[in-house]
Parts: sequence; structure tokens; C-alpha cells
Amino acid sequence: MRREIQHIFSGEQVHEGAGVKLHRAFGYFEAPLFDPFLMLDDFRSDNPEDYLKGFPWHPHRGIETITYLLKGDVEHGDSLGNSGITKAGNVQWMTAGSGIIHQEMPKGDGNGSMHGFQLWANLSSENKMVDPEYREISAEEIPVVKRDDGSRIKVIAGKIDGIAGPAKGIGIDPEYLDVSIPQGFEFIHPTKTGYTAFIYITAGEGTINGQKVVNRSLVLFDDGEELAVNTDETPLSFLLLTGKPIKEPIFWRGPIVMHTAEELEKAFKEYENGTFIKHSKPRGV
Repeated sequence: MRREIQHIFSGEQVHEGAGVKLHRAFGYFEAPLFDPFLMLDDFRSDNPEDYLKGFPWHPHRGIETITYLLKGDVEHGDSLGNSGITKAGNVQWMTAGSGIIHQEMPKGDGNGSMHGFQLWANLSSENKMVDPEYREISAEEIPVVKRDDGSRIKVIAGKIDGIAGPAKGIGIDPEYLDVSIPQGFEFIHPTKTGYTAFIYITAGEGTINGQKVVNRSLVLFDDGEELAVNTDETPLSFLLLTGKPIKEPIFWRGPIVMHTAEELEKAFKEYENGTFIKHSKPRGV
């Protein structure tokens, strides 16, 4: 059964961090529809004033953050002892778990461009307090599937044509693909039934089940065994995400997402009194 469109979102402009301008494809109010995903931010800009103020030191607990860069560099550091630069083409996959404090400072490229996306994924109640884990995935580690039909798929997480991506989430069995398809083409992709599935258009125009989609259109699908995307006059590029829903309550304030109101309140109190960090040594670093 082919998936039908549940909803098409256009997102909104927001300011985050110390004043970074970005496009929020979906977030707090839509999160229940996207379980296990919480938020997708698009920070593509060619104006350094939009991003240079960055995201100074701040906490996270109860989630995973996945940052995928197309252009530009981001300097980062965290309470695991990691520091460095995430470069264009790389993915930074961070499991905040029981708590991590970090900063992300976009620097752009030589032309002043900073293009990328940050996705937040939820953790189940049993995984909220796992030890934090950080992984930097280089562009060279991400396989690219090039098909005879002209389509091109970067496999960040999941598997395409027997080729698996390097990234994994905790408990949500994520699929994260960066797909480019040629003009006059139909892309059909199998999906696991019961899983949440959506695509986010990053370039070009196309149609999904007869409805036009353009840059920054986000299409959330109903359940089904496959989805289809069509192009007409232009090539099309999009991110394709699927994941296993957690189906648990969400208590969310700022950078922390917990299972109960009590857990959320406790997290902020611990941050205020200096007992937020629980890990004694890095995990998976």
C-alpha cells in the first residue's frame, strides 16, 4: 500500500541560540505527529550575520541531536571532552542521554555560506538517562548509491540496495537519506509499516500524490509500505526520514525533553545547582 500525504508543512523563521536565524520545518507543536522525531531545523544561509552568533554553551538531556552539513564548518565542544570542527559533508550524531553541555559555533565557508540541517530524535523513557555518546561521521564514511536511472542517494542511516549507512539511533531504527533524482522521474521507496515517514525538499520542484512540493516543503506521510516522489520539469533533492515511534508522553522545555513533568523539573534544577552531568567517562568516543 502506497503512503498517502497526511500533511504538508511550510515551517517558520525562528531565532535560536545567541541569535541564529533559521527555518524550523517542524518543532514543539508538531512533534506528536512526527514521533520519534522532535524537530528539524534548516540553517541554510549565505549571510554570515544570520549564523555567526552561534549556539554558546547549553545543556541537553533525553534526546539525540543529528547535524548534517552541506556547506561551511561548525566548531564544537562538549562536556565529554570532545572538541573540533564538523566540516561540510559530515554528520555529527550526539546522544545527549543523561546530560551533556556543549556549544556549536558556525563559521561558514570561504564564501560566507553555512548550509545544513539539525534533527532532534527522542529517546524512550528507558534510554533517557543512558551515558552520553558522541560521534563525528566524515563525508567519506557516508556511502553514496548511484543508480543507472540517474538517482543519487547518500545513506546516512538505514540501508539502500544492500548498502548500509554508518549512523544509528537508540531504539528508533532510523533511516536518514539525502536523495537527488533527475527530471521526469518517479522515485519509489519501500517503508516499514508502522514507522513515521517524511521528506523535506532541499532543491527543485516535484509532485507527491499529485500535490506540488518545492524547496522547504515538508511532507508527512500516512502509514504504508512505500512512498513515491515524482519530478517533472526540474531535478529534485530531498531528505527522507523514517523511524520507529516511541509512543510515550513528551515533556519538553528548551533543550531538554523528558518522559514526565517531574523529570523535566528535576533536570533544570540539577542544571542550576551544578549536578546535571552524570557521566564519569566518555562512552563510544
